[in-house]
Amino acid sequence: MEPKKITDRREKTRMENTGPAPAPFPDSVFSRSTMANVESIIRIPPYYYIHVLDQNSNVSRVEIGPKTYIRQDNERILFSPSPMVTVPPRHYCVVANPVCRDGQGSVLLDVTGQVRLRHGDQEIRLAQDPFPLYPGESLKEPSTPLQVVLPNTALHLKALLDFVDKNGDKVVAGDEWLFEGPGTYIPQKEVEVVETIQATVIKPNQALRLRARKECWDRDGKERVTGEEWLVRSVGAYLPAVFEEVLDLVDAVILTEKTALHLRALQNFQDLRGVARRTGEEWLVTVRDAAAHVPDVYEEVLGVVPITTLGPRHYCVVLDPVGPDGKNQLGQKRVIKGEKSFFLQPGERLERGIQDVYVLSEQQGLLLKALQSLEEGEEGEEGPHQAGDHWLIRGPLEYVPSAKVEVVEERQAIPLDENEGIYVQDVKTGKVRAVIGSTYMLDQDEVLWEKELPPGVEELLSKAQDPLADRGMTDSTSTLPPSAARNKTRVVSYRVPHNAAVQVYDYRAKRARVVFGPELVSLGPEEQFTVLSLSAGRPKRPHARRALCLLLGPDFFTDVITIETADHARLQLQLAYNWHFELSDRNDPQEVAKLFSVPDFVGDACKAIASRVRGAVASVSFDDFHKNSARIIRAAVFGFETSEARGPDGLAMPRPRDRALFPQNGLVVSSVDVQSVEPVDQRTRDALQRSVQLAIEITTNSQEAAAKHEAQRLEQEARGRLERQKILDQSEAEKARKQLLELEAMSVAVESTGSAKAEAESRAEAARIEGEGSVLQARLKAQALAIETVRGATGEGRGTQLYGHYGHWMDSGVPGLFTLLAESAAPGQSLGLKSTLITDGSTPINLFNTAYGLLGFGADSQPPKAGGVLLDGSSSQAPGGNHVVPH
Repeated sequence: MEPKKITDRREKTRMENTGPAPAPFPDSVFSRSTMANVESIIRIPPYYYIHVLDQNSNVSRVEIGPKTYIRQDNERILFSPSPMVTVPPRHYCVVANPVCRDGQGSVLLDVTGQVRLRHGDQEIRLAQDPFPLYPGESLKEPSTPLQVVLPNTALHLKALLDFVDKNGDKVVAGDEWLFEGPGTYIPQKEVEVVETIQATVIKPNQALRLRARKECWDRDGKERVTGEEWLVRSVGAYLPAVFEEVLDLVDAVILTEKTALHLRALQNFQDLRGVARRTGEEWLVTVRDAAAHVPDVYEEVLGVVPITTLGPRHYCVVLDPVGPDGKNQLGQKRVIKGEKSFFLQPGERLERGIQDVYVLSEQQGLLLKALQSLEEGEEGEEGPHQAGDHWLIRGPLEYVPSAKVEVVEERQAIPLDENEGIYVQDVKTGKVRAVIGSTYMLDQDEVLWEKELPPGVEELLSKAQDPLADRGMTDSTSTLPPSAARNKTRVVSYRVPHNAAVQVYDYRAKRARVVFGPELVSLGPEEQFTVLSLSAGRPKRPHARRALCLLLGPDFFTDVITIETADHARLQLQLAYNWHFELSDRNDPQEVAKLFSVPDFVGDACKAIASRVRGAVASVSFDDFHKNSARIIRAAVFGFETSEARGPDGLAMPRPRDRALFPQNGLVVSSVDVQSVEPVDQRTRDALQRSVQLAIEITTNSQEAAAKHEAQRLEQEARGRLERQKILDQSEAEKARKQLLELEAMSVAVESTGSAKAEAESRAEAARIEGEGSVLQARLKAQALAIETVRGATGEGRGTQLYGHYGHWMDSGVPGLFTLLAESAAPGQSLGLKSTLITDGSTPINLFNTAYGLLGFGADSQPPKAGGVLLDGSSSQAPGGNHVVPH
């Protein structure tokens, strides 16, 4: 049957709040299917109840068991019997829309008999007897254990409605308070549990930071305003009040002898030690103040400041030191010497950190500068000195500068060898001088001066080439590594090699000096080297090589020039010249100055010589020049001088010179060498090449003919030796052939002799065998005759037969005897005899085996072991005569 639909509004509301009604007890007695029937009897078990609707008055009521309820026709059961609500001890439940009761606890009814409800209200019911829910009531919260509040725990409660508590105090909606444990909280409908608050444990060297959510009194009885923060420093568990908010736990900073805490005030307040602090003020907390410091809420920790420790040979300069009033003296300095340990106060800083005390030796000094005026003996300084004065103190001593003195630099004595020096400039007069050959320390008014050199000179000095060993190397082919950068304060020096000269010019005195090697040249402050710009290469290129020193020779240089003969043959000559410089007096300044009067003596000399050679060659033909090139060039270079000898015509005969002199600088060309002569014109070069090739060809043909003649001679000699060797070989071959024929004849003779001997031996052996056969035949015939005589009485017929057989045996020899005996067994078989034994009379015969053979046991039995011959095919030798025994 289809279940009944729920149409009653109250039943629907009850099911929404409490869920479907529990099944009846027992299930077989009552169920929802019977409710839809017209059953009139309903059995309600103990502590069960039902709701009955009177359809006439539309009023519902409660029927409580145990009872048997008889339903009327105008009544309807809203749900099957349901168990009552049971609240055990230390439990509670919440009922929504509870019924109204009077002072005695009785349920109030309205005029229609319907129970009165407090709609929208709730009622908390504690442990009691089971009770039913009246129509309209619902169980909002089922039976729930009461909440137990532990020690160091509290419930944050908030009033939802105005009410009067147990103490008679009026509580206004919105009030908040704490229910602190230990205890059991009894819930109230007017009170809401906001949260559970746990106590915070404050350990040693910790503090709890709190903030007031509204104006209140803290647990120490101090009034707090909204937003105020404070610290709770007492060790143990702290349970914050209802209007106290826990921010965090603040750990203390452990202070030691080597650390301090740097703090800053966030606002005006009085610290834990009773010192008034202003906003932005900074201070230090050291171990003398507290072993562990917990920063207050208005204290900002800027960091941990380490201790500054000075050793016995250390000092430091503190900028903006703190004065006696506790404030920084801006712009001031204070020098602190070791041994000492201290903390830098806020605002103080070290100028250059911890510095070492200046320990000066005899070769050291300090250049000092006065920052302020100093009196005699003030702060241990020598005086008096005005601000800006400079002075120098020398060692040995230990020095710590005062706050009014600045150390400009530390100076060291410069050790100088005999050939070393420095440039020193006086800052007051500006004069520069060179100090050479002694250890020197600059004075307070002296500085090192840097000497600048022209770029070309710097490059030549940095290459550090040997003028003699590297004179053939150009700039492009130089492979020497560059030396270190030159110290410009050192005196510039240059080693002049042997047989060389260097010119130094003094621009202040306006005079030059020439130094001859080997010597070390040191430049003064106003002196510079004279740089030679020489030609180099083949042909010569101007300004191809630079040099500081002038080699005096002897040396050589080469050049390539182009000339043209009288018949217009253009040739290219490569000439080499030996040269040297000649000076009449090296002590004469004017004579010495000639050496450097020509900056490019190589280029000028090559040009002058090339001009002379071209002029001389232009007046001769190519053929003449080709034959007498050396003489013509030598005469052109050196020229001729007039001699006293006279020729046939009476004129003076010119005599060639042996050298060429350039009087401008004393250059002497002592010899000239023609290294190569090559035509410049291609046609001339081809003709010359053809003539050379023709000469080479003639020489080659001559050598080829001589070689061919020599080869033919050697060939004829070899052919004669070959023919002679052939004759010798043929003679040796004939001798070998003769020996071969002799050996072949001997072999044929040996072969014929052996064949005759073998034939004779075989014939003798055949005759011997034939004789022995004749003797044996005669013996057998005699034996046959004897047998025939013995068998005379046996029978003539058998004897005749045997005689015939014996006669045949005598013809065939011994083997025929056994054949005869085998054939003679046939007469015995014709007489009914199975076997025949022939034996002599002296050999006993065992007939036991014969009997076994007659009885049929002959398969495994042995024949009789007696001498004789069995006529059935077996044989036995008998030493004596034979007898034939039939059986």
